[in-house]
Amino acid sequence: MAGDNRVFAKELVDEVVDQLKIANLENATIGEVLLVALALEQRTGIPFIRMDQGSPGLPPNRIGIEAEKAALDSGIVSQYPAAAGVAELKEQASRFVKAFLDIDISARACVPTTGGVAASFASMIASTQRIKGKDKVLFIDPGFPIQKSQLKILGIEWLSFDIYEYRGDKLRAKLESFLCSGQIAAIVYSNPNNPAWICLEDTELRIIGELADRYDAIVLEDMAYFCMDFRKELGHPFAPPYPPTVARYTGNYILMLSSSKIFSYAGQRIALACVSDKLFDQYYEALALRYGDSGIFGQTFIASILYMITSGCTTSTQFAYAEMLKAACEGRIDFVADTKVYAERAEKMKRIFLDNGFHIVYDYDVSQPVGDGFFFTLGYGRMSGGELLKELLYYGVSSISLGTTGSDQEGIRACTSRMSEEWYPVLRQRMEWFRRDHPRENC
Repeated sequence: MAGDNRVFAKELVDEVVDQLKIANLENATIGEVLLVALALEQRTGIPFIRMDQGSPGLPPNRIGIEAEKAALDSGIVSQYPAAAGVAELKEQASRFVKAFLDIDISARACVPTTGGVAASFASMIASTQRIKGKDKVLFIDPGFPIQKSQLKILGIEWLSFDIYEYRGDKLRAKLESFLCSGQIAAIVYSNPNNPAWICLEDTELRIIGELADRYDAIVLEDMAYFCMDFRKELGHPFAPPYPPTVARYTGNYILMLSSSKIFSYAGQRIALACVSDKLFDQYYEALALRYGDSGIFGQTFIASILYMITSGCTTSTQFAYAEMLKAACEGRIDFVADTKVYAERAEKMKRIFLDNGFHIVYDYDVSQPVGDGFFFTLGYGRMSGGELLKELLYYGVSSISLGTTGSDQEGIRACTSRMSEEWYPVLRQRMEWFRRDHPRENC
């Protein structure tokens, strides 16, 4: 492959990678790719087109900001927050879940967490400790790499599979091949999916729910990109259509809802773990023996696990989140319309890549082509994901390899959050250079 049109010389990239002590650029983490991009920008003054980190690219919600200011001015922040969360947030969370999912979860079972990462961390601890011998986690991949890193910290074993070949009815037999051991405590996935942006459909969620009941596994449904399947008219409070959720098919679930993407409130680290009332009230002898508490799942989750991780969430931010949820339920915030710009960006970015010989890796859901949104996936000829990541860096485009997300497919994840109008011509020019230097017949 030629490299005549590279934005950054191979020698320069290799030098930066060596200085940063990155062992293998092709398997680099999001953080490592970010460091390489920043270092090259600083060395040359040439900006990168950043498709690596999934950080919100929209202004934060003003209603949240004003509510947080008011909470700070009230003086309430002189007191420690309650472990279970402030009442206002819990009540609005319960209402929000009813308004936008048509699911009933009581306020007491809607628990604020310091971001979605804390929600998954605590949920995986509680799930794997509740029954002796049922202590492994199953990931429906591709997925969020950090969740596996959390299990490394905890010393919890996990299993995983790439859903690419197991959509629709094929999912049942594949899931059951793992669950039949009796060792799976929790099933984890995101919907819409990070990184592939595929969306599990109701038929698949029904399968997951039925098997969760049969094998007593807790489903941890990460809804960080809530209502962001822009192919549907979602996001109308107390009116269908509602997003698909496993909560319709099982009582063994925890829904994880974050403020980061739908309200662009990522910097304040606030999310919710919404535990089904059935699970919240369930007694587990193993929890009672371990913690010396009631053994009731919800109480242990809040007081004996989550509080030990973060000691509660920032009080003012809880009031901000409560007000944003309330405004959404009342129709004063249309968070779906606010975030639809990500789909518009994805459509434009995909067209540039497709025009220059790339293909979409995860291109189809069960019944329709995958939608446009916060993420999409790209492949190029026979290149491995690691090779493509590395080659794109030479052309000033950063991404992450699908291999780091549990995918068995070759390609990269692209994020739309940092894209803006002035960068489309630059992206097109760089990808035209890439195509010239990488004839498809040679790749």
